[in-house]
Amino acid sequence: MTSPPGPGLTSQPGQPADGIAPLQVPPGPRSRSGTMVNVLLIAAAAVVVLLVGFFLFAALGSEAFILCGFLALIPLGICLLGLRWIDRWEPEPRAILLFAFLWGAGVSVAITVALGSMVNEVLMTLLPLTPADVIATVVQAPLVEEAAKGLGVLLLVFVRRSHFDGPLDGIVYAGMVGAGFAFTENILYFSAALFETGGVGLQLGFVFVLRGLFSPFAHVIFTAAVGVALGLAVRKPGSVRILVGFAAGLAVAVLGHMFWNGGMALVYDDFFLFYFLLQVPLFALALAGVAYLRRAEQRLTAERLGEYAAAGWFTPAEVDMLATRSGRRQALRWAGSFGAKPAMRDFIREATNLALTRQQLVNGRDLRSNAAREGRILAGLLRTRAALLQPAGRAGRG
Repeated sequence: MTSPPGPGLTSQPGQPADGIAPLQVPPGPRSRSGTMVNVLLIAAAAVVVLLVGFFLFAALGSEAFILCGFLALIPLGICLLGLRWIDRWEPEPRAILLFAFLWGAGVSVAITVALGSMVNEVLMTLLPLTPADVIATVVQAPLVEEAAKGLGVLLLVFVRRSHFDGPLDGIVYAGMVGAGFAFTENILYFSAALFETGGVGLQLGFVFVLRGLFSPFAHVIFTAAVGVALGLAVRKPGSVRILVGFAAGLAVAVLGHMFWNGGMALVYDDFFLFYFLLQVPLFALALAGVAYLRRAEQRLTAERLGEYAAAGWFTPAEVDMLATRSGRRQALRWAGSFGAKPAMRDFIREATNLALTRQQLVNGRDLRSNAAREGRILAGLLRTRAALLQPAGRAGRG
């Protein structure tokens, strides 16, 4: 191979050697079915969001709806920044993330409203000695809300399976659903505080601080349990595994939500004691879990790309560039020096997708479709490499 013109980028793709054989699957045009599915999912979810929005607008009035909606944007922004940090290594398709948010903000809210009262009546019949407020807050709400949110994540597993690679993807998709649900729910909580005192005051400020600043990730964390369980389940083929994973993740999400709603009774209704003794450690544990999964995905990327390097598709220097954060930063700085940073981002994204697709093949998932996808990604990588090297050559001659 020739000497790299940049940080690890070779001027010629290697010739496949022993190991991963050159694929015989023709790249061909991309199927439009995936795009149509995205459009249909987003359109359907958007209609429900609009209906929920009209309902809230009519119930709250324009001033309360706008004010509370604006306040709800702040914790939403915090959640989205956190999810973006989680999703930096292998960004998920924006269309799927949009659908996940719309499901949370609209569909899951509609399901909760439609089924909440009915489930509450059933639970009161089954638990006649339990106070009604405890049933509604500690039992019914976690059951219905987590099921409504989790169904959106489960739907993505079945209709966008190729983009659901593991637990980290599950956290991102489930987190978007949870963030959307929290956004709409916060509008309701903020408006209740607004109407309780007849205007903007300490009550609204107190609720905003508690929900918007102290615990913006609550619903994200609950629903993430479903995402992690489904992400582990999809690593191997089989619908039964997926359903079992969904049930396990949903159970954890419901129990966590129950604990969250009923936990203050354990510390004598002192929210701040509950927050610092229980919620903060739980959040720290969640962060540690995410950090571990991110490192695991980086190691997997390096391992799988290393197999391609052994077969001649990449050099070891390219693997280091593509599978480490420092290598990616260096590569983006180099490409930015001659205006090719977007092409380098594409190269990094395609290489990461290649590694995850190879992992799916190793796990025996959807062998035919993943083999075809692997061929398309390799062809795209060669085109992107050429697109990077042309401006790099011009910059070098200049």
